[in-house]
Amino acid sequence: MTDLAVSIINYRTGEMTIAAVASVLEALGEREADVVIVDNASGDGSADEIAAWIEARGDPRVRLVRSATNSGFSGGHNRGMAAAPGADFYLILNSDALLRPGFFEPLLAAAEAHPEAGLIAARLEWEDGTPQQSCFRFAGPLSELDRGAATGPVTKLLRRRVVALELPPDPAEIEWASFACILLRGEMVRRLGPMDEGYFLYFEDAEYALRARRAGWGVVYEPAARAVHFRGGSGPVKKMQAAKKRMPAYYWRSRTRFMRQAHGPLGPVLANLAWSLGRAIARARRLLGKPVPRSHEHEARDIWTGVTDPLKPAPETRS
Repeated sequence: MTDLAVSIINYRTGEMTIAAVASVLEALGEREADVVIVDNASGDGSADEIAAWIEARGDPRVRLVRSATNSGFSGGHNRGMAAAPGADFYLILNSDALLRPGFFEPLLAAAEAHPEAGLIAARLEWEDGTPQQSCFRFAGPLSELDRGAATGPVTKLLRRRVVALELPPDPAEIEWASFACILLRGEMVRRLGPMDEGYFLYFEDAEYALRARRAGWGVVYEPAARAVHFRGGSGPVKKMQAAKKRMPAYYWRSRTRFMRQAHGPLGPVLANLAWSLGRAIARARRLLGKPVPRSHEHEARDIWTGVTDPLKPAPETRS
């Protein structure tokens, strides 16, 4: 029997977290597993709500770990994995996700078939079954040039560095995959160490995949393992991205940290200059009578957040 652990973070999403755990138990069936819910100091009563549900459910596979601080995505899942040391595999799962029935069989089969893969990504989809983009290339100066320009010819020219992969993703192009639902090989986790708690939210999954790839571990996508992902259900950033609202400071600090770790000391500056050049290209569209694609509010200033001290850990926040 595979030694499997599942880590789910709750932060003020009591009902959603309970639904996620219930879907895990349904997908597990009789399979043994250690399902760890980490409450990231919610302070809203949701931890007690979850504790009562666990007691009423009476399933010994499920337990609640209460964190004294809100340590973000990395810190929460580090605590979840640490609560189940020695597992062969760790499923990292968002509280705003639901596993489809039969989820584990193809995912674990893919892991067994690809021992070189340290990260095995499931297919994320909307509730109606429409797939979501969940496999990516690493962000860098060229992808930031494309993101800033948001203009067809630039995207075509830089298509090999566009971050989000088209569906279905080409397995050879996948550099990292969303940690909203992903299986991590326990051997890899123990060799790499915990996720980087210098990130509060966002880019921590890309950094962990980057570290894994540098250590020789691969990424595999298994579309037969399906999970519904209610994007933005566990936090506001996805909705802010879609509306081009001003992003929280921790998002930009995470971006800066990743650019430094992925591309060296000049990485953040080169990425920002490339994005700025992209915006100049975007504004030049006016000369052709075309609208200028929107950027996030205050983005031209906010991208420089943390650039003078890119490896400074992100502060705890409750946003």
